[in-house]
Amino acid sequence: MGNDADRYRRFLDGDDDELVLIIETYYQGLSLYLNSIVRNICEAEEIMQETFVRLAVKKPKYNGKSSFKTWLYAIARNCALIYMRQRSHYADRPVDSDFHISDETDIERQYLIEEQKIELHNALKKLKPEYAQVLYLKYFEDFDTDSIVRVTKKTKRQVSDLIYRAKKALKDELERTGFVYEEL
Repeated sequence: MGNDADRYRRFLDGDDDELVLIIETYYQGLSLYLNSIVRNICEAEEIMQETFVRLAVKKPKYNGKSSFKTWLYAIARNCALIYMRQRSHYADRPVDSDFHISDETDIERQYLIEEQKIELHNALKKLKPEYAQVLYLKYFEDFDTDSIVRVTKKTKRQVSDLIYRAKKALKDELERTGFVYEEL
């Protein structure tokens, strides 16, 4: 069992502070992952909160068959699917980009990096939700294929195909918008 799995076990044994540490570790990444599914950061944060409420109240059993992170993201995905079914909206809605420029000596370089992130984020929003989801898990959360299989409940072949098609679709979308990758 990993550190977070141990924390969860200690939470189940009655130490509520351990759940707080789990939440602090995963809330940001989980919100961004859920945003790739529901395409609305406010709804994603609501679902993220629901995920942690589910952990706190229902206390599902972690069986150790996958990493704790994979298990947690699978629970979050299920919460998102339930949420979307209840709300019946799969519409693409814009997400507010909240990027800021740090106080570095090379502000122009930082600006270019932020612009690339915004363009990449906007291109991801234009992809099919399942494409955005697998790309987010693979490249932003560093999930391996087996973990993505567990989260998305697809076969390994389906996930590999999705990643391939998603990368191609992202490349096509970036080229269509005139995206230029600056090696910084």
